[in-house]
Amino acid sequence: MDTPTHNHAHAHGNTRSDIERRLTWALVITLIIFALELAGGFLANSLALKSDAGHLFGDVMALSLSLFAAFVARRPPTARRTYGYHRIEVLAAVFNGMTLFFLAGYIFFQAYQRLISPEPVKSGLMLAVAAIGLVANIIVIMRLHEAAAENLNVRAAFLHVLGDMLGSVGIVAGGLIMIFTGNYLADPIISFFVGLIILVGAVGVVREGASILLESVPRNISYENLKGDIARIEGVTSVHDLHIWTISSSNLALSAHIKVSNQSTHSSQRILQAACVLLASDYDIHHTTLQLECDCCTDDECGCHAPGDTPDAVMMTGQLTKPK
Repeated sequence: MDTPTHNHAHAHGNTRSDIERRLTWALVITLIIFALELAGGFLANSLALKSDAGHLFGDVMALSLSLFAAFVARRPPTARRTYGYHRIEVLAAVFNGMTLFFLAGYIFFQAYQRLISPEPVKSGLMLAVAAIGLVANIIVIMRLHEAAAENLNVRAAFLHVLGDMLGSVGIVAGGLIMIFTGNYLADPIISFFVGLIILVGAVGVVREGASILLESVPRNISYENLKGDIARIEGVTSVHDLHIWTISSSNLALSAHIKVSNQSTHSSQRILQAACVLLASDYDIHHTTLQLECDCCTDDECGCHAPGDTPDAVMMTGQLTKPK
């Protein structure tokens, strides 16, 4: 039986080592700020700071898990795991997203308790600690932003930190309000704001992770448009059994059966190469499995297929390589 065509070239903006380096720096900075905000939260009696410290603890766990997943994902494919360990990053992202739900729920509960029974807060200390945390979060976000755009695992950790940065902005604002008005209700209100930010980020990460695990068509790709683009290649009569899925957040894959008109082997190779160029350049898909099927004749004497075979059973394959 003929072997389907494969193209396993890859295109990644950030190398694995670069991603790990960014995550390591982010983890170190976040650990320092977590310790600072936790101590400041107890000294200032600020629920907002304690909530933010709890979020930072979640950040530490998320960054640690993301770093571990990035390390494991570097392992090469095996005979048992032919795609390698890329999906470990997706699993880590989903797990991180689920922990955010629990963290948001805890913050909502604590904020509700403070709304019922407001407590005095050392707003000056709270403001100073939050300002330091804000600067640190900005540094971490700058380190992770580029990699987060193309890697779901990093994006999950990035959203943890982004939520904490926005929380720090809210805490700074709350500290200023308490200093000038003496209204301590600002503390639990800001905590609700932090929890809401965390919850929104969690929904996005879990939804995207679940979509990858269910092997859905990537959101940035139109199934019908892609199918139509392949069908418009000269010599192609139709496209069927088209599947598009995501191996990891930066690694897309595709398989399809392509019916072609009667033509030479050279022309079939041209169609395969044209499809490869199209998918790589227009859709950033570099894992492709394409099967060409001759839909040209039904006469057993034409030589396209063995007597008794149907035209759909005739496969024409060739080796594709990524264009340079």
